[in-house]
Amino acid sequence: MGTGFLGFRRTKAAVYVAAIYGMCVVGVAHVSAETAAEPKVEVQVNVMVPMRDGVKLATDVYLPAVAPGQQQERLPVILTRIPYDKTGAKKAGTYFAAHGYAFVAQDTRGRYGSEGVWRFLTDDGADGKDCAAWIGKRPWSNGRIGMIGTSYVGGTQHTMALADVPELATVIPVDAASNMGRQSMRNAGAFEMRFWNWILLNAGRGSMPGRDPAVAAELKALAENRTAYLPYLPLRRGATPLKLAPEYEDWLVEAMNHGVDDEFWAAANILADPTKYKDIPVYLVGGWYDSWAGNTTANYAALSKTLKSSVYLIMGPWIHGQQSKSAHGQVDFGDEAAIKDEWAWRREWFDHWMKGQSNAVGTAAPFASKVRIFVMGTGDGGKNEKGMLRHGGAWRDEKEWPLARAVATPMYLHETGALGPEAPTATASATSYDFDPQNPVPTLGGNISSADGIMQQGAWNQRGGEPFWNWPKPVPLSARRDVLVFQTEPLTQDTEVTGEIEVKLWISSSAKDTDFTAKLVDVYPASADWPDGFDLNLTDGIVRARFRESLKQEKFMVPGEVYPVTIKLYPTSNIFKKGHRIRVDISSSNFPRFDVNPNTGEPLNGNRRMVVATNTIYHNAGRPSQIVLPVVR
Repeated sequence: MGTGFLGFRRTKAAVYVAAIYGMCVVGVAHVSAETAAEPKVEVQVNVMVPMRDGVKLATDVYLPAVAPGQQQERLPVILTRIPYDKTGAKKAGTYFAAHGYAFVAQDTRGRYGSEGVWRFLTDDGADGKDCAAWIGKRPWSNGRIGMIGTSYVGGTQHTMALADVPELATVIPVDAASNMGRQSMRNAGAFEMRFWNWILLNAGRGSMPGRDPAVAAELKALAENRTAYLPYLPLRRGATPLKLAPEYEDWLVEAMNHGVDDEFWAAANILADPTKYKDIPVYLVGGWYDSWAGNTTANYAALSKTLKSSVYLIMGPWIHGQQSKSAHGQVDFGDEAAIKDEWAWRREWFDHWMKGQSNAVGTAAPFASKVRIFVMGTGDGGKNEKGMLRHGGAWRDEKEWPLARAVATPMYLHETGALGPEAPTATASATSYDFDPQNPVPTLGGNISSADGIMQQGAWNQRGGEPFWNWPKPVPLSARRDVLVFQTEPLTQDTEVTGEIEVKLWISSSAKDTDFTAKLVDVYPASADWPDGFDLNLTDGIVRARFRESLKQEKFMVPGEVYPVTIKLYPTSNIFKKGHRIRVDISSSNFPRFDVNPNTGEPLNGNRRMVVATNTIYHNAGRPSQIVLPVVR
């Protein structure tokens, strides 16, 4: 989860944010946003909007300028609620105000100009409802609100849609936070370390404690030395400079302690009860390499069956918040992968649902069908001018998600390292490896956000290099003893895999708790451009053994006993071309994408010890470990 949203970039914009820190109420300023190339827009800056408990939230309002003596007409409103500094919304505010909307940008509770104590999405449903009620009473509002925002800002949309907000008319949650105890924050019991990174980056930036210059300097030093802290986890209260920002330390420590999917993760939990979601048009936007991809598709499957209103889904080959780009990580997906104009497609949606215009929604791309996916993998596999793999792909409209015509196809793991459709016949066959939590398998790309400084996002060749602080040498992950590689023979025909993916393993361990990870890889053959081929990561996942049966309750293993476990990978859509191999990598760590299991069974984020676990994968007739691929024929 990055520090920007919708492509916004924070600007100094001193005219908008002067003297907001430490003040309870700031007067409304009226300034012109006009430049030689921009239309006239009036901006009301730092309106302090009271919430139900008296806390005031800093709010900017963008309106189409009116001639002297004329009255502002009542307009549909676009709202964005932001923890990253509302002044970054100037470009969006100016754009939408110039196209006949009122635009409201609000700092969320405890962030930047707003009062109160920050808590991750916890207060955003109620605060958003209070903000919407305030908007509904303004003379420039017609009482109908649409929302935009990415990541955390997408999560504020979901919390409002779950909060029964009368004024809410439609939402466009992009790469949005949701279902946090299921996947993407706690992931099958493991903790996604990007939120450790998010807290360290933001605890001193825009926070209440960070308004003290001395405290801000200490927290900035903490943020700048994040990789030095990573080997010394777990995180304990009072043990690092994060103690200077107590609400941030409290949330992070509790989040890392809290593996069970319960009320702690209730904010933006759509899947718990989709009927609580307001029945409004919803446009869910996600990416195959986004950190929230699994929840984006799961939300579509749930809401499209629950709501009577139109629910749309688009999934591109994108990393987090990068819909306007077509190349990510080390891979180029082709020019058509990008939606170049980041505002026009959003306005098209709002014009249809909030102004009643007949336009592309329901008739033309990207809204011709309620499901639109980018099928990766149709490129020529060469290098582009920047040295990136031309993996390519193309857009396709579908009728539903998951695809009804996709065939669940098991591909079995074999003792030889083979992967194929034939079930194993051996009566006794297994592979063991030692998992040392002090030497975890490094993260090389994947479904990551808020990765700044500790990880690389998206599609990468699965070999080390300078971008990876904990695997800087050009050594492939497949060379490690603790990475089990299972792959097909070179394919005799193109094979499309599109949908939700599970890896079903039979396992045992010398420990009572450990992790198992899986990664799906598209293996390019050797070529002139890639003499050693290219091992392209597509999607991955994890399961913490103590949560193998339920996310609601821990249950430790008996060392040496055999158990079935299921690893849910993030969804994808990819054509494995003729001559490529389909590969599955099995291990027990993927760091720092996920926190490392110490193998001791101590409380989560409470271990003082680490031990090596001998973990075993079974692949025999009675225990046929497999990946189940949704194959589109």
